Amino acid sequence: QVQLVESGGGLVQAGGSLRLSCAASGRAFSSYTMTWFRQAPGKEREFVAATLRSGVVTYYADSVKGRFTISRDNAQNTVYLQMNNLKPEDTASYYCAAGQIVASFSSPRVYGYWGQGTQVTVSS
Repeated sequence: QVQLVESGGGLVQAGGSLRLSCAASGRAFSSYTMTWFRQAPGKEREFVAATLRSGVVTYYADSVKGRFTISRDNAQNTVYLQMNNLKPEDTASYYCAAGQIVASFSSPRVYGYWGQGTQVTVSS
C-alpha cells in the first residue's frame, strides 16, 4: 500500500512559479514510477510529467516541457514538480500517482495509487 499526499498548490500570477510536493508513505518508494497528472474542470485528466524509479529518466508533456521539472528524493519518499513561467492554461487540480510500471506511464489507468490533489490557479 502507498499513500500519497500532495501539497504546494495555490494562486499565482501568470509568469510566476510554484513547487508541488508529493509525500509517499509505504514501502519501496524507489520501485515506483511517480507521475504528475492534472485535471481542469470539464476536462479529462492529463499527463504532465513522470520520473522513473531512480529519477534519472524523466518524461514531460509537450505543453510543459521547458517550464516544469519533475524530481524525486528517494531517501525522503517525495516527488516534486517545479513549475516556472506558469500560464492561465496550467490552472487545474494536480495529482500525483504511483505505479510499478515501466511503460504506458502517461495513461492514468495504469496507476494504482493516487493522491487527493492540490489546486493550482494561475491568474492572467
